[in-house]
Amino acid sequence: MGEGAWSTYEKRLHRVSAHIYAHLDEELDLDRLSEIACLSPHHWHRIYRAVHGETLAATVKRLRLQRAAADLVQTDLPVEAIARRSGYPNVQSFNRTFKAVYGLPPARYRREGSHKVFETSSPKGNPAMYDVTLRQIDPLALVGVAHAGSYMAIGQAFETLFGTLFARSLFRPMEMIGIYLDDPELVETEKLRSFACVTATDDVPVEAPLTPQKIDGGQYAVLRHKGPYADMPKAYQWLYATWLPQSGRAIRDSVMFEKYLNNPREVAPTDLLTEVHLPLK
Repeated sequence: MGEGAWSTYEKRLHRVSAHIYAHLDEELDLDRLSEIACLSPHHWHRIYRAVHGETLAATVKRLRLQRAAADLVQTDLPVEAIARRSGYPNVQSFNRTFKAVYGLPPARYRREGSHKVFETSSPKGNPAMYDVTLRQIDPLALVGVAHAGSYMAIGQAFETLFGTLFARSLFRPMEMIGIYLDDPELVETEKLRSFACVTATDDVPVEAPLTPQKIDGGQYAVLRHKGPYADMPKAYQWLYATWLPQSGRAIRDSVMFEKYLNNPREVAPTDLLTEVHLPLK
């Protein structure tokens, strides 16, 4: 396939991905997505699955439930409103589906989910109960795609990144890394800046939408987090408010980053493994 054909194909992938993320609140017509991709539904579904490793319907369901989990942890929205927003006709079907994926029904997840572990640990508690290790890291060269807005939606930038690498035949096993530049406590959500990245080798040509990124070498506190991405803000709060003062260490002026040890397309949210890296002096 010639280069021109691949680049139109790449843009189609990005258009469909952008449409999905922008219309999660609406009934997503899968045939409409194939129109956006300018391909027959039959071909489009096969291409999407080949690139992304899951069906379009599975992507939409996963993203809606991920956002629902974040709403349960981070807002006071009633479960009924979250169910409606997630495209479920009634609370019962939402409860069933959410429990099947997250292990607890929504109301119990809000009360007792894995995010609660970080809330109940008092500063006098034992920080060793969380898996924080000190690690010396070599500088890392990365290639990434910029993301603006909620950190919970960085998946869109990862889709653009993988779609681009796939369409340009640059895809190979690489480590997935998210770089987060702003503190969500201080910066408005729509102004948050981050990058979805993979580790790069010298032979990866960096052309838009790809940008070169790097991680500084040095010492990092690494929090190993198991569980849904919706828990991450609580884990960060614990790392800053509890672990850091007790450790007696100071933060180095360098970017924080997350390394994703498995893929939300392949494992349940409760089995997701993430390493949060906090740079230390």
